[in-house]
Amino acid sequence: MTQAEIKLCSLLLQEHFGEIVEKIGVHLIRTGSQPLRVIAHDTGTSLDQVKKALCVLIQHNLVIYQVHKRGVVEYEAQCSRVLRMLRYPRYIYTAKTLYSDTGELIVEELLLNGKMTMSAVVKKVADRLTETMEDGKTMDYSEVSNTFVRLADTHFVQRCPWVPVTENSDPGPPPPAPILVISEKDMYLVPKLSLIGKGKRRRSSDEDAAGEPKAKRPKHGTDNKEPIPDDGIYWQANLDRFHQHFRDQAIVSAVANRMDQTSSEIVRTMLRMSEITTPSTAPFTQPLSSNEIFRSLPVGYNISKQVLDQYLTLLADDPLEFVGKSGDSGGGMYVINLHKALGSLATATLESVVQERFGSRCARIFRLVLQKKHLEQKQVEDFAMIPAKEAKDMLYKMLSENFISLQVGCQ
Repeated sequence: MTQAEIKLCSLLLQEHFGEIVEKIGVHLIRTGSQPLRVIAHDTGTSLDQVKKALCVLIQHNLVIYQVHKRGVVEYEAQCSRVLRMLRYPRYIYTAKTLYSDTGELIVEELLLNGKMTMSAVVKKVADRLTETMEDGKTMDYSEVSNTFVRLADTHFVQRCPWVPVTENSDPGPPPPAPILVISEKDMYLVPKLSLIGKGKRRRSSDEDAAGEPKAKRPKHGTDNKEPIPDDGIYWQANLDRFHQHFRDQAIVSAVANRMDQTSSEIVRTMLRMSEITTPSTAPFTQPLSSNEIFRSLPVGYNISKQVLDQYLTLLADDPLEFVGKSGDSGGGMYVINLHKALGSLATATLESVVQERFGSRCARIFRLVLQKKHLEQKQVEDFAMIPAKEAKDMLYKMLSENFISLQVGCQ
């Protein structure tokens, strides 16, 4: 990890959690995995403060722990996860775009607190929404709960691993650290909760003074003593799912720029149909038939089945190969070439950077080198149709900036 990245992690940890957590986090980033007492000794921090700092970092998925064979527990910082804190505003804005203000606040609460139960999130969000409403209006728990279920169904939030329940008949000593497990089928399973109630405003004392019956006070107190209905079931924001959404949006935008809006809507429909069934690292989406795509197009999008097939054929024949054909059943089976699409987007970004920095002629040479892989200087001059002196100067500029490399051939 570079010094600039470590400095950025340090600033992020300090801004969000304070100096002690920042000291422990940066120490783990610099040194790698270490046991508790070594961390306390090396940082000159008391054991109690180190424990509290590690609890905060683990709560926010910034540190993981591992039990070694000798029973020693070592803690390791997740540098990439710390750097993702820069994207928190974008995650929150995406949730707002997809699921309105309620989805925005649900994701914001999960990002701010790391892990929370569904009931706690619902009550907190309902209270926050109620505070923004006009006097006399409140947000019902059921509305927030429905949005939470939709976020779980589309995998934007997921369950945290939990400690499995074991029988107490085992006489052996407890493990030095709990072992957390979760099955894939339970990761997005929402517990059936009957959350009845409405959001409350903070100025409860003022409302009492305005004439609220004080008989409600004991009732609130007894509610607080009731057991939490989903105690032990914690949820967190699924950042990989947000990144998958960003990737899909970039692919749809690229298709719209290259072809037209109808083509991009077809690709958007295919990605939406595959967003849950296709892992984020898969090279292709699940194969979809032309008939399935036609039935899943947005309501009111008036194109016939014949026109859809023509668009799919055009997309499959396009040189960029964003869409590929994988079979002929069901009117034709089609997939999105995710890795190839991302490679094309990365290439286009590089070309635009070269053009902005060195001009259109350099971009033409850079594009040629990308296509041909290896070219001699004379070949660059001929293919790019640029005079020898200018081509030599441009190649030197890009070579000095490490945009291209020089390979010496063997005789």
